[in-house]
Order: sequence, then structure tokens, then C-alpha cells
Amino acid sequence: MDQKPTPRGRRRRITLLALGGLALLLAANTVAVRTETAEATGARIVRLPGGDIHFAREGPPGAPAVVLLHGLTGSTAWWDPVLPGMRDLHVLRLDLLGHGGSAKPLTGYGIPEQADRIAAVLDHLGIRRATIVGHSTGGYVATALAERRRDLVAAIMLISTGPRLDAFLGNSATADLLTTPVLGELLWRLRTESMIREAVGTAFTREVPVPDRLIADIRGMTYRALTATDEAASTFLTERPLPDRLTAIGLPTLVVFGARDRRWQPSSAQDYRRVPGARVEILDGVGHTPMFEDPGATGALLHEFATQAR
Repeated sequence: MDQKPTPRGRRRRITLLALGGLALLLAANTVAVRTETAEATGARIVRLPGGDIHFAREGPPGAPAVVLLHGLTGSTAWWDPVLPGMRDLHVLRLDLLGHGGSAKPLTGYGIPEQADRIAAVLDHLGIRRATIVGHSTGGYVATALAERRRDLVAAIMLISTGPRLDAFLGNSATADLLTTPVLGELLWRLRTESMIREAVGTAFTREVPVPDRLIADIRGMTYRALTATDEAASTFLTERPLPDRLTAIGLPTLVVFGARDRRWQPSSAQDYRRVPGARVEILDGVGHTPMFEDPGATGALLHEFATQAR
């Protein structure tokens, strides 16, 4: 004769069913978050195979050209504070694939692939030679562009771009959790404005107002764009440190670092001094985002360098 389950047995069965259901939901969320994509948006789009690129363009077309490339989770808006001092330059700001108004596909986030897209945009817009400026991860794209299409690059300016992987200090606790399998995808699904602001906290040392536009652009990213771009940057540095790449390229180089950078060891900026002819500028009291923390000094350095590098 079959025995009826005991109350404890029934509770155990319910618990196992609940845990199984939760595991299925988490697995489904992980797949959904990892496979999310988005099309490009905005008024100015260059259509490219594998992912369209959004851009902004300012200044007289005949002036020295400057291309501004943001970092991980950034967008064209991260350059807004330095634009007033660059009115006499031909400024082109681009959203990297997976960022801002650019497309967010599942693939194409390797640093060389990002560089090839930038080159395609410059070719499309008729910009034959420019000073390429990259902030943080954007600096790797700028370097890769010079490696692959040296004809397009007059000079390279790197802002808060780490020279080697072991110089990385880390992200905020929230940002680290976002890259944890399963939990990261769940947090991404539940992300709020306050969570995003906490995640980007190490990007700033000085107390500066972070515009809502920056937060909105991060919320508009896909999880795949975030993690794949991060992995691509690490791979690029692991393959070859940046000073070695710049030495081989042999172009005029300006490196700007904040003395209080919370993402990269500020002392690692000295690695760039072994690049022949490289100029290194350290901004006192500034963290990882000089464009917001000291736009006056950053903009002046950018303008001076771009006007000299023709």
C-alpha cells in the first residue's frame, strides 16, 4: 500500500519545484539578455555591413580634422564639455559599435573590427587625415586604426588609456557583479538609474554632475555590447602592450592621464615615456574622465595638439 507523503516531504517537493522553476527563469533570462540586439538610431548614420554607426559632426570642414572616440559604455555625449574650445576645428564624434546611437548586434566588437568601422566612416565622409583621440577603451580603437590605416591618422591622443592589463585597478562592486554569469544578466534586466550611477562611479574622482544623457546611453546598451567590448579591450592589451604598439606605429602621440585615476594606476602613464617622441601630461586632482573633471585643461591640450598635427 502506497504511503501518503509526509508534510515535510510535501514541503521538500514544493521547494524543489520552486527552485527548478527559478533556475529555468534565470536560464531563460540569461539567454534573452545575451541575445538582445538593437538597430542604430539618430539623424546621422553611416550604413555599414554588420552594424551601422552614428556620428556627430561640428566645425568648418576645411579646418584640421579631429576624431573623438569614447570609452566603454560611453557615447558622443562624453565629449560635450570640451566642444566649446574646439569651434575652429573640424570635429567628428562617433559612437562605437554597441554604444550610443550605433547598432548593437551580437558580433563585431573586437578592437580591430571597431577600428575598421571607424576607417569606413572616415572614408564615407571624405576625411582623409585626422588627429584621432580616444578616451580609455577608445584609445585602443584609435591605436588599432593607426595600425591598420596609417594613411588616415596624423597623430594619436590617448586620454586615460591604460598601457597594460596589470595596471588596471578594477571597477566598482556593481560593475564587477554585472560581469558575473547569470547574476550579471539578472542585474542587467533589473538595472536602475541609481545602479548605473554606482557602476560608473569609478569613472569620476572629482564631484561633477553626471548628465542624464550619459546614464540614458548606458541604459540603451545591450548586455552583449557591454561584455564583448570589455573582453575585446582586455584581449587587445594582452596581445601587446600599448607602448609597444605605439612605438611600432611611429606617429606623434600625446598621452593625458589624471593623477587620481581610479581605474588605472596613474603611475602606469610613465610607461608611455618609452615611446619615442611621446608627450605625457598628468592632470593634478583629476580622475579617469578629464573631459568632465577638467574640461578647460583637457580641451586646451586637445586643441593645441590637433592644430599642430597636420
